[in-house]
Amino acid sequence: MIDNLESNYDCARAGDDLQQLQNELAALKSGGEASKEAQEQINRLINQISFIRNKCDIH
Repeated sequence: MIDNLESNYDCARAGDDLQQLQNELAALKSGGEASKEAQEQINRLINQISFIRNKCDIH
């Protein structure tokens, strides 16, 4: 998970960052963990992916 995403995010890193975030998300979802902490981490990853896609105009 990326520690800090801000409005000055460098879109040149988007490809690598998105791949990393999507891999982490897939691992969490396949883990079958239903704890509140796991769900919060899943939500955070989804938000980070959405932020990067919106910021860098990736569809």
